[in-house]
Amino acid sequence: MRKQKGFSLIELLIVVAIILIIAAIAIPNLLRARIAANESSSVASIRTLNTAEISYNSAYPTVGFASTLGALSGTSCSPPTSAGACLIDTQLSTGTKSGYHFTLGGASGTPNSTYQIAGSPLAPNQTGVRSFCSVADAVVRYSSAALTSCAGTESPLQ
Repeated sequence: MRKQKGFSLIELLIVVAIILIIAAIAIPNLLRARIAANESSSVASIRTLNTAEISYNSAYPTVGFASTLGALSGTSCSPPTSAGACLIDTQLSTGTKSGYHFTLGGASGTPNSTYQIAGSPLAPNQTGVRSFCSVADAVVRYSSAALTSCAGTESPLQ
């Protein structure tokens, strides 16, 4: 009698079960790591926007701080102007990057002496769990709730 070579059905089912158990453990960790990466990218983008605002204010003192993301960006940079200063990349100037939506507003005064930058997750609890913001003092603040304003209630990021 010949002996057949190969795996039995039970052996294959055990291997599939082990793979599913490992996947059940690994996938939540992967999602948490992705959220952490998106939040880190959001903080870096807020810091980039703060630096761009300070540079813009220095380069165009009669205008003050930029009032739109488009003014910090630009498509033709020879030479840069107050309408397109070429200080940030075009991806960030669209207002969406790494699962976060960024807004720039609150510019007031003549010249503009204040601004407010806010970054909120596009899909809360999937792309991020915290919102970030900053004002002219360039301190990045965060909140677990959606931000409507960057004034007072948020904690500074340490």
